[in-house]
Amino acid sequence: MAAHLAGLGHRVRLYDKFLPAVEGIIREGCIHLKGALGDSRVALDYAGVELGKAVSGAEVLMVVTPAFAHRDIAEGLAPLLPDETLTVLHPGRTGGALEFFRTLTSHSPGKRPFVAEAQTLLYACRRTGPAEATVYGVKNRVSFAAFPASRNGEAAKVLGRALPGFSSASSVLETSLLNIGAVFHPAPTLLNAARIEDTRGAFEHYKQGISPAVARVLERIDRERVAIAEALGVPTRTTVEWLEDVYGVKGRNLYEAVQANPVYSGIMAPPSLDARYITEDVPMSLVPLSELGRLAGVFTPGMDAVIELADIVHGRNYRREGRSLERMGIQGLSPGELVKFVL
Repeated sequence: MAAHLAGLGHRVRLYDKFLPAVEGIIREGCIHLKGALGDSRVALDYAGVELGKAVSGAEVLMVVTPAFAHRDIAEGLAPLLPDETLTVLHPGRTGGALEFFRTLTSHSPGKRPFVAEAQTLLYACRRTGPAEATVYGVKNRVSFAAFPASRNGEAAKVLGRALPGFSSASSVLETSLLNIGAVFHPAPTLLNAARIEDTRGAFEHYKQGISPAVARVLERIDRERVAIAEALGVPTRTTVEWLEDVYGVKGRNLYEAVQANPVYSGIMAPPSLDARYITEDVPMSLVPLSELGRLAGVFTPGMDAVIELADIVHGRNYRREGRSLERMGIQGLSPGELVKFVL
C-alpha cells in the first residue's frame, strides 16, 4: 500500500514497530513493487520506527497490520492523533474500528477520533523480499465504513483523495460481519496442519489447501456469519457472492468459486502453524464473530469448533485473549441498541 500510494503521487511515510520490518527499505531507499500494479521502484518520504515522525501532519493514516496489533497502535497514537486525521484500518477484521475507537478515547478522554475500517485489504499480495512486494491482484472494490456511520460521507471524501476502489458500507457492522478472512484463513490452515508441518507450507493455500471437503467446512462457517448479519438486520453477502463481486468469478459452490479465481494462484500456505491465519484470524475474526452471534442469539458451532481446535494446537485460550464484546465497547447492548450505536 505504501508503494502504491507513493506511485500515485502521494507523500508517504511508513512506520513499523520493529526495525527489521523496514531496514531493507531504508537500505534500498525504495520499495520494489511487482505484479498486477506493474514493476516499479518507488521512494518514500520516510521509513522507520518513530511513530511521531511518521504520523505528524498526515491527512490519512492507513493501519495495514495484523488485527492483533490494533490496540497497541491505538495506545501509541492516542497522544499524537488530531481529531481531524482519518485513521483507516486495512482491514478491521471484526470489530476493529470499535476497539480502536474505544482504546483511543479511553487513553485520551474528550477526543473525537475519526476512525474507519475497510472490509478487507484492497490487494491480494505478499511481501516477497526485504524491500519488495508482489501484488497478485487488486479487488474490483472494497467496502469501508466510519464509526459512527454518520461520518461515512466525510471519510469517503478523504479516502477518495488517497486511493480509488472504495465504496461506503452501511456501518462498521456490515464491514465487520463481511469478514471473509474469518472464512478463508483459520479453518484451512488447521485442517491442513499435518501438510504444513510436513512440507513447511509448500502448497497453495487456496487452490490446493481448500479441497471439496475443506470448502464444506468453510460453507458452514459462512452460513453462521450470514445468520448473524441477518439476525442484526445488517446487509451482507455469502462468500461465493463476494468472490463474484470483487473478483468476477463464479461457482456453484465455494470450492468451484475458489478454483475459478486466478488471483489465488501462487499464494502459498503458511510455512508453519505459528501464522497470522491462526494467531490473528482466530482471536480477531472468529472470536468476535462468535461473540456477536451470542449477542444476536445465533448458535455458532462451526466457528466455535475452529476456535477450540486453535486453542488445542497452540495451547492458548483465544476466546479469553480475543476481541470480546467488552473490548469492542458493546457489552450489555441489545441487538437493537448495537445497531443504533454504530450509526
